[in-house]
Amino acid sequence: MSNLQKRILTSLVVFPLAIFFIAMGGNYTVSFLYAVLILGNFEVFSAFKRKLSIIFLDVILVFSLLSILHLRNDTVSSYVLLIWVIVLTISSDVGGYVFGKLFKWKKLTKISPKKTLSGVLGSFIFSLGSVFLLGIFVHFFTGLDLEIFKQPRYYLLAIVFSLAAQLGDLCISYFKRLEKIKDTGKILPGHGGIFDRIDSLMFVVILAYILYNLKFFP
Repeated sequence: MSNLQKRILTSLVVFPLAIFFIAMGGNYTVSFLYAVLILGNFEVFSAFKRKLSIIFLDVILVFSLLSILHLRNDTVSSYVLLIWVIVLTISSDVGGYVFGKLFKWKKLTKISPKKTLSGVLGSFIFSLGSVFLLGIFVHFFTGLDLEIFKQPRYYLLAIVFSLAAQLGDLCISYFKRLEKIKDTGKILPGHGGIFDRIDSLMFVVILAYILYNLKFFP
């Protein structure tokens, strides 16, 4: 089985499972986040040796999980925002992967050799598409008019969140490069470890929490 096939099969199991635990709320969400915290900490202390790297990554992990918990349980708007940033982060990653494979443009940075300018463009395009998915999601569950999501600020937020996702990915890649490792673990076939999968989301969800409290959403 190729690495791509492993990634697809793992995604078909992991993502619906994660959405299920978050959607259920209460003890389901808390238990899920505790599991991610335990596994994430195990990877941090196993894969990284530099004290500053361990402290930074652990702080980011804890803050991101607390942000998810707050956004899930605060209001309907915060819950919608949480679902959106999860979908947007996935869209950004997929867009970067697809465009990076289809269009062989200039390499972006030595930190992550597979990152290209075409991948950056693809991430932005797919992230903008997530605004439409947000509108459909909200309309389906709340009956609100889809017109509200045609406001320019949501497309601006999509670009900002996508940028945070890509910078988060590069940030974790930088720390892995310092340790001369490719993946933080092997728990997710085709993906590597927990940190390899949530590297982008951690930074996006923290930013989403900040912007939510600053009343940038809804």
